[in-house]
Amino acid sequence: MAAASSVAPQSSPLHLCERLLLFLVCFGRNPNPRFRESMEGLSLIFRVFSWLCLVASVGGIGANWGTQTSHPLPPSTVVRLLRDNGFQKVKLFDADAGTMDALGKSGLEVMVGIPNDMLAVLASSSKAAQNWVSSNVSAYINDGVNIRSKLRYLIRVSLVESFAYSFNWYVAVGNEPFLETYNGSFLQTTFPALQNIQSALMKAGVGSQVKVTVPLNADVYGSPSGRPSDGDFRSDIHDLMLAIIKLLSDNAGPFTVNIYPFISLYRDPNFPIDYAFFDGNSSPVVDGTISYTNMFDANHDTLIWALKKNGYGNLPVVVGEIGWPTDGDMNANPQNAQRFNQGFMNHISMGQGTPMRPGPIDAYLFSLVDEDEKSIQPGNFERHWGVFTYDGLPKYQLNLGTTKTGSLIQAQNIQYLDKKWCILKPAVAPDDSRIAPSISYACSQADCTALGYKTSCGDLDEQGNISYAFNNYYQKNDQDDIACGFSNLATVTEKDPSTRTCRFEIMIVVDSGMPGKLQGVRDCGVALLLAVFVSVVWQLV
Repeated sequence: MAAASSVAPQSSPLHLCERLLLFLVCFGRNPNPRFRESMEGLSLIFRVFSWLCLVASVGGIGANWGTQTSHPLPPSTVVRLLRDNGFQKVKLFDADAGTMDALGKSGLEVMVGIPNDMLAVLASSSKAAQNWVSSNVSAYINDGVNIRSKLRYLIRVSLVESFAYSFNWYVAVGNEPFLETYNGSFLQTTFPALQNIQSALMKAGVGSQVKVTVPLNADVYGSPSGRPSDGDFRSDIHDLMLAIIKLLSDNAGPFTVNIYPFISLYRDPNFPIDYAFFDGNSSPVVDGTISYTNMFDANHDTLIWALKKNGYGNLPVVVGEIGWPTDGDMNANPQNAQRFNQGFMNHISMGQGTPMRPGPIDAYLFSLVDEDEKSIQPGNFERHWGVFTYDGLPKYQLNLGTTKTGSLIQAQNIQYLDKKWCILKPAVAPDDSRIAPSISYACSQADCTALGYKTSCGDLDEQGNISYAFNNYYQKNDQDDIACGFSNLATVTEKDPSTRTCRFEIMIVVDSGMPGKLQGVRDCGVALLLAVFVSVVWQLV
């Protein structure tokens, strides 16, 4: 396991901003005239610093929060996990009421998702789009809208007025709807749905603070030569892409793209593995005067060139998903995931961007936690993208530059089921004819993707493989005694059968967690509210 990166949370603008605010609040009413004169200068410094603080927050790191899991962490627990680890924003794939309620007072920037299976309805009915916005956007930001309106009014006394957009929410219309594997299923519905949602946001009066986008896979563009400068959008969707991009540009929405070097490595055995990472150890792709030493920069700039060629070179770009799985494939392991994600964090923490798009990168790590009910059609790795395990434990050392320790902080107050496991009875021979159908049934109902060549449980012996399948089914069914039957082949044990690399899981109690007041790191939104308060008080004293 690699050592922690040198990304230093101590230098975070958020912490410095808070310290300055505390200084001003504590000493702002000092009656000494000389002190007050000096404070006038400090007030100007404070306003400039508030601006810097806000600018620093715009490109902050986010996380994708997926919920396709048999035993989800409580939403309040996940929100605290996000805040404790300094995530500033979260991307969702739907608008689940429990999730939205938990996020309501969190201070996190939210990208709420519309699933692909809703696109047809929203495309065909503007009323359906209005109802969706009313139920899933307006209902959750009405209180916040009032606060933000007042905030904008008060901020006019400071230098940060033009940065009020940092409080925006986003609506993600669909998720990678133009994937080639979908065979055009959503080509006719995505753009009309986008239009109707945009119109509904405007009609609801939230269009200035809630922006639309369409998260797209990087397969919507490409380069015939492999050089970014030859990038353009796919010929079969070129006109459709330009229509979407124009709507985004007209309404200040970003282009959202999901970039996955791991997928390129998974699909192509000849893909140069070092090119997937940020170490600079691979042979570069030379494009004119630019040498690309990692796939992310090259892929990102292929998009920038495609936008530029079509007249939208300045359109904001958000990296909606980026990450590396930890299991289910020979290249999916904690070591590679740590190498990639830490490399990415180091890469973007300097704010240098890519050769064609310098500056901070807006990005969401994929994903926050593992999801044991995701489809494995793309590959067994699909259930293992989480930076955290299903129960909120960090999988590896990762310094996001947002915590004092430089490490991830685990989920708090998790309640587990009893410490017991379901295993194959020691007396049963592994070649018993009843075993094969029992394993097949268990794995069809539970998750056996950790079993396989060079996976975390790939070194188990025959009995271990069988026991792993039995236990996963048993745990998924909340340790029901009936779920450890398997034609009388299995038994319950209180001795943990886990190995050094293979964890025999104990499931969590679904309603466990910390439902109380959300805690965690303070963000720039709080700092700015204090900033306004200080500015107003200063003018009154």
